[in-house]
This record gives sequence, C-alpha cells and structure tokens, in this order.
Amino acid sequence: MYFKALLVSSLVGLAASATTNTNLQTTFPAASGTTNLAAVKTIAAGQSFDGGMKQWDRSPSTCNDQAEGGDADAVFLLADGATLSNVVIGPNNGEGVHCLGTCTLNNIWWTDVCEDAATFKQTSGTSYVNGGGARNAEDKVLQHNGAGTVAVKNFFAQNVGKVYRSCGNCATHYARKSTFDNIRVNGASVVAGVNGNFGESGSEPSKTASAPDGKVCATSAVQTSGC
Repeated sequence: MYFKALLVSSLVGLAASATTNTNLQTTFPAASGTTNLAAVKTIAAGQSFDGGMKQWDRSPSTCNDQAEGGDADAVFLLADGATLSNVVIGPNNGEGVHCLGTCTLNNIWWTDVCEDAATFKQTSGTSYVNGGGARNAEDKVLQHNGAGTVAVKNFFAQNVGKVYRSCGNCATHYARKSTFDNIRVNGASVVAGVNGNFGESGSEPSKTASAPDGKVCATSAVQTSGC
C-alpha cells in the first residue's frame, strides 16, 4: 500500500509539473478563460499560485499609458519568495506583476504591456523569469528597481521598447545584475539597458554606450537575422 500511494503521489506531481512549460515558446498561448480583478491579487511570502493559463486582468482598467503606477495598479503582487505560474496577463492593467522580494515567474505571458510587465524590488537575492513572453510594450517589459539579480531564461519578446532595464534614478542606488539565457527578441529598441555609470546623481543618467563592452555588459552566442 505504501508503494502504491507513493507511485500515485509521484504521478500526480509529474502531471502537475507537465502543465508548466518553461521552454522557449514563440507563439502566444490562448487563454483558458478570463478573470477580472477589482484589486491586486497578493501571493504571500513563500507561497505559489497557478493561474491555470487563464487571462488575469484588472476591472476597471488601471492602465494609464506610460504614467508610472504603483503596487495597487498591478494584477499580481508577490511577497518575498513567492512563485507565480501559468498566467496570461491581459491589457487592462498598468503594472502587470510586482515582486516585493525575490520571486519566480514561470510561463507568464503579457499580451499587451501598458507601463511595465514586471517590476522587481528585492533588496538582495535572485528573481527568476522562466519561459513566457511579452508583446506590444511601448517602453519597458522587465523593470529592475531593487538589488540582486534578475535571471531570465527561455523568454520571448515581440514588438517592445526595452526587454529589460536597470533603474538609473531610483531613490536607492543598488548594484544590480541580470542574466539572459536563450531569449528571443522580435522587434525591440533595446534588449537590456544597464546602469554602467552606477551612482550618478540627478535625474536619468546619461547614455554612455549602445553595445556590449565586455565588462558592464557581456554577450556570447548572439544570433541576428533580418537586420
């Protein structure tokens, strides 16, 4: 009986994990349904939430074009160590996902980004973006305002301004790091905007480079087509 129960438990676990596809996908998935939230949905520290591939959005809309919003304008607010999986984020929100500490985003798709798709505010540690994708972002997709590292893997971006940006004029200056592994970008002005002149005071720091320098920004195995 013990071995039978263990086998059933294992099969259930395998079935659940199979529904989360974090491989690189370049076709946006169809939502399995729609859920409109009157207020931001909070995922508690260390907890996990599976959205069942439904489209999650805000009603009424909190999108205000490129005006900076706050936590209350997001669809999901993740406390430290929370995990969000299998979600389609709709167009009627200003901020998408806010991570207050480290977080993990598995197979999250943003259909039409308003101000930002996801914002990372951790003071240390690593947040993960595994699979998923975003499209139609006038400006930023992944906004890194906190410290630590944002690690992006198997991500697809289409018709966006910046796939990732490290904050240059946030109230608190942090040494921020980011990694990108097996991402595909189809139409973007910037793949990763990083703050090489760290600690510069004032408003937005001045632009110092437009290509990898091997130190502040290093790349390898980059393939381009259609240029």
